[in-house]
Order: sequence, then C-alpha cells, then structure tokens
Amino acid sequence: MAKVQLFANWTWKISLPEPFDKSANVSTDHYSGYCIVTAKKSTLHSSLLSAVLAYMEMDTSLTPGSSSESAIGTQGDKVVAEYQSRTGEIHVVVFNKKNGKFNVGRFDSVGASPKVYSLKDGGNLGTALFFALMPEALKDDEFRENYDILGTCKNDGYTDMEKAETAAYILCDNLYRRIESADTLSTAGIKLNIPTTGNIPQLTAVNLSRNAYSPSSVLYGTFRILTGTAAPAAAASVNRDDFVKHYPLSDRVLTPKEELMVPRIEDWYVIPPEITTICRHAQMTTTGSQPMRNFMMRGPAGTGKTEGAKAIAAGLGLPYLYYTCSANTEIYDFLGQMLPETDEKPQGGREYPTLTDIQMDPPSAYKKLTGNYDETITDAEVYDKLLEVMAQDAKALMEDNASGQRFRYVETPLITAIRNGYVIEIQEPTVIANPGVLVGLNALLDRCASVTLTTGEVIHRHPDTVVVVTTNNNYAGCRDMNQSVISRMNLIMDMEEPDVDTLTERTMKVTGCTDKSAVADMAASIQEISERCRETMITDGSCGVRELISWVQSFMVCGNIMEAAKYTVLSSVSSDPENRADILTSCLEQKFAA
Repeated sequence: MAKVQLFANWTWKISLPEPFDKSANVSTDHYSGYCIVTAKKSTLHSSLLSAVLAYMEMDTSLTPGSSSESAIGTQGDKVVAEYQSRTGEIHVVVFNKKNGKFNVGRFDSVGASPKVYSLKDGGNLGTALFFALMPEALKDDEFRENYDILGTCKNDGYTDMEKAETAAYILCDNLYRRIESADTLSTAGIKLNIPTTGNIPQLTAVNLSRNAYSPSSVLYGTFRILTGTAAPAAAASVNRDDFVKHYPLSDRVLTPKEELMVPRIEDWYVIPPEITTICRHAQMTTTGSQPMRNFMMRGPAGTGKTEGAKAIAAGLGLPYLYYTCSANTEIYDFLGQMLPETDEKPQGGREYPTLTDIQMDPPSAYKKLTGNYDETITDAEVYDKLLEVMAQDAKALMEDNASGQRFRYVETPLITAIRNGYVIEIQEPTVIANPGVLVGLNALLDRCASVTLTTGEVIHRHPDTVVVVTTNNNYAGCRDMNQSVISRMNLIMDMEEPDVDTLTERTMKVTGCTDKSAVADMAASIQEISERCRETMITDGSCGVRELISWVQSFMVCGNIMEAAKYTVLSSVSSDPENRADILTSCLEQKFAA
C-alpha cells in the first residue's frame, strides 16, 4: 500500500493521457536508478504523466512562444503554481519544500473564491500537486535527462513512440520512488505530508488578499490569481478628537454621575466607519418626525460589536448601559422585577426563595412557595410562581393595611436607559429560546414608545434613547431574529472582520507586545483558522480577537508561539481532538514550526 496519498490504489486506475493511452501500463525493461527491488518494474501513472506533459507545454525551452495558461514560480522555500485543469478550473498550489505540505485552492475563474481540493477517488486526481513538484523533480539528473528526451519526442510529434514510452516509464518510476522512499534517499528524496483524508489544506481568501502566496520569482507562465497586486488600503481611521461627543442629539447637560457613565474610547481602539455612520444618522435625523434611534450590528465574534456600541455612546456623548440575553431571558427580565426586601420575612412567616435557590434547586424553591415538592418543576416555572405569590402577598398586605413583607421594584438597565435617554446595548438576543420575548419590546422600539411596569408606572421613551442590538449570527444556539423586531431597526450594520494590520495594531496596544512581526503572523493565522473553521464546519468553539489577545499574552510569558497556541487558540477552537489536529497541521505548523 502506498505511503503517500498521491499514489493511492485508485490513482493507478485512471486512464492515461494521450498519446500514452494505448501504451502498456507496466514495463519490466525500463525503470529508474532508484528501483532497487528484486522484481524490477515501472508503471505509468496518469496524474504524474499529465503533470509532466502540462509542464512541458509551459516550458519555453521546449515550447518557444508557449500560450499555456498555467504558471509556476517560487517564494522562498515554497513553490507556487497555477495549473489549468482539464475541467476549466484553475488549481492554485503552494508547496512548502521544508515540511512537504500543500495548500491548494480551486477557482472557477479569476476573481472567484477558492474551493476545497479533495484528493480522492471521484474527486481531484492530484495532477496539480505533481505539477507543483516539477521544479524539485527536475533537480535530479536522471529525471532531467528523460524529461528532455520526452520533450524532444513531443516536439517531433511522437514519431518515435518507443523512445517516448521509455522516457515516460523512467520519469514515473523516478518520481514515485523518490517520494515513496524519501526517508532513505537523503537529498534526492521528496518528502510529502498529505492528510490521509485527501482533504488538502485550502488557500485562504485572507492570505490571498494580503499577497501571502504571490511568487517572488516566476519560472514560467503568467500568473492570473497570484498576481501580487497590492491589497486595498485599510480605511482611514477616525480621529478621536473629531468623534467623541461630536454628534450630540440635544443640548441637555449631563449630571456628574452621568458624565462618568459616558464611555472612554481606549487608545488601541480603531473607530470603524460603520460607527461614524450610525452616529451621523442618529444626529441628523433628530429634527425629523421619525428620528433614527434603533440600530443593529451583527457579525462574527471579535468584530468589535460591543466596543462599537460603547463608541456610539462616546460619539453621541451619552451614558452607556448594556443587557446580556440568555436562553431563559423572559420579558420581565427586560422590564424589571418586584422583589421582597431581604431584611424581613413575608406575611405568615413564609420565606421567599432567592434567585440562586431557584436556579440550583427548583423543586425545593417551589416547596417554599407552595408547600408541594415537584421534581419535574423547572426554574422558569418556579420563577413564574414566585412572581405570582409575591403579587398575591402584596395585594393581601395592601388590603389588610398591615405591616408585613415589603417589596421593592428593581429596575433593569433597559428601563433606566429608556427613562433617562441613554445608549442601551442589547447583547445576543438571538440566543433567547422564546422567540416572542423580543416582540414584547416592540412598544419600546416604536416611535411613540411607552411601557407599563409591574408597579403600574407608565414609562415613556426619552427622545435621546438609542437602542443598539448586537448579535452574532454564527454561534451555536443562535436563532433567527423576529421579523417584527428587524423591521423596527433603522440601520442594520454587518460588521466585517478587521484586516490584519488593524488587528495587529489593536492587539499590540492591548497587550503591550512590541514584536510586530510575530503579532502580525499570529493575527493572520487567527483569520486563517477562522476561515478554516467555516470551511470545515467546525462550530463548537471560537477563534477571534479575544483568542488572539490571549495567544499574544501567553507568547509574551513563555516566548514560544506554538506552545502559547496550545492552551489559547487550539483549546478554544474546538473540543474535538481531530478538529484541533486539523487546525494545527493546516494553519499553524506550516508557519510556526521550528
């Protein structure tokens, strides 16, 4: 059985390319000098031979004035190639000579997004990989000699087919044995590291955009995808002095306490253009009949949604509050709760369970309220019962006009913001299990907004109140936002991941790390890992800015990037060992292996 997936059993059954489709597959007369087995023979390999022929089409020393659409070049220890496949796809290959690994992307056309390259029966045949190996293969004298012989036969129109077949047998056997027996052949061997699954690590759009694969030297052909065109410049950052409190919604004067609640923009934070856009819309529509006050920001983890909400408050010069949703969030969690005073017992000596009691032991908490122990009761049901019992007790106390258990209303951040005209961020509402909960807030999101609290008080929305909904739409457990809520959002901003330069600058300022080269490589790897997770459907973890910051901090402590990655990036990306191994080999080892 072959050691390398390029020579898996199914690859020997592929039809040979013309003009060798009528040749015998096996020869016992012609083989390479690396054939040291007793029963000597060589076998024509379709994908390998196709790659040799395609390389000849591009090789101007054999084909002057070549019009081949393929190209090959180098970049340090890497070979980079664009192979024009028979199906019309462009297969872009990066081969790392140091560790024997490939990165490949399939492109339907120039400008298209890369697709996965699968080396397996019924998938891709491996010709593009052999094509990228040609510069290494040609370093061997025997391979070069027979390559030239076959090239001459090709130019002569294969008039001497026997001579062409002899060269083909030796070429196929030469490369086969130099790859399969690489460990024993010293410098002549070509060591390859290909996953047994056949799924070759993919080129990432992030690295393509930053020209990470572009050739530093072109051997043959004209590159169409790895062109080396400069990546678009990052958007100019917004000057803090021209942003903070630059978009007031009214001439109100904040109290000293409220001034302390206005966020301060950290030095490391780069103000995105989306934030400025939201502030401008909020301010410039203030005098209209329907001022824009409801905004949504959605995007992957680490795109700065919460920092963006704080920046909006800073730009508007308003206090900032937030409310974080959970799966069990109910409408009363937004509106406030009536809770008993903790220093006195309620009427009749009954003790109300605390919220911790309810969460930790619902049946016992339920017994405190009703006298019945129900093992099937849920914490949500107990909480409903608590509110019901509290309301009954409060009514009884008022009717008796006697001293007893006193209640107090606990206001939520949302109600505080609505009442006083602050910026309120509602975080991750898509995780709420009951889709009707947010619909209950529609009255507060409407222009003529008011809501009745459990105390009976009617709260009217302050005209300066700004609601910012931030949500991640690719976390496990996230649900679709209710359409009635979406329709009440004045602007919906899809936050893009920061580019590598911005990510590097931000991380260096947060961590204090001064090794810009290392942080830039780590930032690029974070984006590669994130993209790899999307491609391979790894969804049980997280990989973003927070993980990058932890990684850099750990690197500052231990001084080793790979060691630091083990317990920061890799441990966060997935709980599945196979997923972590895939990320390690496809995104980290190639760049950071010693």
